Amino acid sequence: MAEARVLLGGKSLVVFSVGIALASCLRPPAQGSPRTASVAPAPAQPQSAVAAKRVSVPGLPASFAWTSSPPLLVPVSDTSHDLVAIKDPTVVRFDGRWHVYATSVARGGIYGMVYTSFADWAEAPKAPLRPMSKTPGFDTYVAAPQLFYFTPHKQWYLVFQSGPPMFSTADAPGDPTKWALPQPFYPKTPAGIEESGGWLDFWVICDAQFCHLFFSNDHGRWYKSKTPIDKFPRGFGAPVVVMEDAEAGRLFEACNVYKIEGGNKYLALIEAFDKSSSYRRYFRSWTAESLEGPWTVLHDDASFPFAGKQNVTFEGAAWSDDISHGEMLRAGYDETMAIDGARLQYVYQGFPPGTNTSDYNAIPWRLGLLTLK
Repeated sequence: MAEARVLLGGKSLVVFSVGIALASCLRPPAQGSPRTASVAPAPAQPQSAVAAKRVSVPGLPASFAWTSSPPLLVPVSDTSHDLVAIKDPTVVRFDGRWHVYATSVARGGIYGMVYTSFADWAEAPKAPLRPMSKTPGFDTYVAAPQLFYFTPHKQWYLVFQSGPPMFSTADAPGDPTKWALPQPFYPKTPAGIEESGGWLDFWVICDAQFCHLFFSNDHGRWYKSKTPIDKFPRGFGAPVVVMEDAEAGRLFEACNVYKIEGGNKYLALIEAFDKSSSYRRYFRSWTAESLEGPWTVLHDDASFPFAGKQNVTFEGAAWSDDISHGEMLRAGYDETMAIDGARLQYVYQGFPPGTNTSDYNAIPWRLGLLTLK
């Protein structure tokens, strides 16, 4: 049994759980100080993460039930990288291949990123992992990537965390050695970020006018900043709180935001854990007609999740009780983050039931693929 202390409402709450890591995915040991990159005060009344009636959303299924593949991408070590985990995937389909970037965790809690590619998911287990530790600027703590093609610049962007939100550019996604030297989105950490618990798991999505940068703080707050699309990747304003929850685990981390094809709806996913899931990881979801919100809850807890143990079945024995940080297979690969609601598949991270999770950095995360039934 693990014990974790979570600060809620100024009080220290002791939470006990079995086989679940309550720690953030941002828990590397010291690897040198990452470059600080600078949240404005929260708006007076950020949206509360409250329950709502189950609703039908145009472009999305009426119900959600998934089947999971076996682990498709697992940590594979080489002479320089003794890997224990592969996690936080981002994936696009481009030029007839799947391109996957992900966080790697080596023994001792050394974080980095890896790349792999394959034509079909059946080939994924045999696809070689290529560490990015020799790519200039990536030989430090880097994690939680997001990959997309930014149409106005005709360039690929890799967004990730290295403490602050960072980005790198390339002409093509298929060579992990060709990314430009990473740069921060902000010249310094915005006021209020450190005091409110930090920031992690950054996600960019653009509409016709703005590019929006979403992120979490692991303390029950979900933030957003934006910049005019013609100024991207510069010009991001002070972040504001989009939504908050008094129970930190219910609005935790690993947010994804997508445009649903064929309409004017957006879908947001945020990883959670709470009593309803026996403190296993699962995803809640919300929809909105604009990236400015307001956000209406679609899946509120683990009894009716977007994806969680309750609505995921496995091909064979269940290899994970946790459905954690991942990414949807998109309809395209550009900055709009469009998805086809009629053909949903989601790459996620999980680990074997019964794993000792007392050391978050030693959890043996693997990647699998959910397919909506």
